[in-house]
Amino acid sequence: MDGVINIYKEKGFTSHDVVAKLRGILKQKKIGHTGTLDPDAVGVLPVCLGKATKLCDMLTDTTKEYRTVLRLGAETDTQDMTGTVLAERPVNCTLEQVRETVFSFLGPYEQIPPMYSALKVNGQKLCDLARQGKTVERRSRAVEIFSIEVHRLELPHVEMTVSCSKGTYIRTLCHDIGQALGCGGAMEELIRTRSGRFRLEEALTLSQVEELRDAGTLPEKILPVERMFDHLPEYRCEEAQEKVLRNGNPLQICGGSLEAGEYRVWDSFGNFVGIYRYLPEEGVLKPRKLFFVS
Repeated sequence: MDGVINIYKEKGFTSHDVVAKLRGILKQKKIGHTGTLDPDAVGVLPVCLGKATKLCDMLTDTTKEYRTVLRLGAETDTQDMTGTVLAERPVNCTLEQVRETVFSFLGPYEQIPPMYSALKVNGQKLCDLARQGKTVERRSRAVEIFSIEVHRLELPHVEMTVSCSKGTYIRTLCHDIGQALGCGGAMEELIRTRSGRFRLEEALTLSQVEELRDAGTLPEKILPVERMFDHLPEYRCEEAQEKVLRNGNPLQICGGSLEAGEYRVWDSFGNFVGIYRYLPEEGVLKPRKLFFVS
């Protein structure tokens, strides 16, 4: 099977566990996920099948949305409530102070990745170093919080939905809000409700995938690779361009009829080939990601 399937990652599974189980369910080796979720987190995990695995790096760039519960007054070594509590403090701030502080994180901000993360420093995963009791200096990274909606504000708990850029750690956001309030904070719950175009209400559990496989209707739930680029304009090759296309070379465009940017490219037989970028100064469509060139 080739395409992207929207999986609901259940609690207790790692993202790698989901991929391993899908390989068994689908009897297919070429499978990859598009963004790690912590074992205790649940929600949307787009998984790429077959030739769509070339999409994995592109899909990690998408906007994410999470529903989370922040517990104020607690600090842990993992920045969530699964870790060891390092400090507990009274929550003396008012509801309005909490609300103002939460919304102060809207927009771009510099976030320091947590020690308990899969990021690598000098070739070693931070989480492996953290389990050895080591702490290393981490560079801050630019992330962006696009929107925050507070659903429940019953101290010490704050329940909210956060829309953010790739690379944002929600538990670090919870920690940073707690630090800004002076009482500390840690993430208590996390649900990923959206990743790019994939939404929670359409996600399938692994058991549902098995049921659909047995019923022969699973292909209906797999989004073809080309559908991932519906937002891009289309370019169809002429028969004279087929040889150049099959060799994976840039396509010469005569007359400057295209605008700069990315295009979905199809061969002269109507088969999707890949994503190309048009460079007006060179007059060529240059391959960015090829899917079906032999």
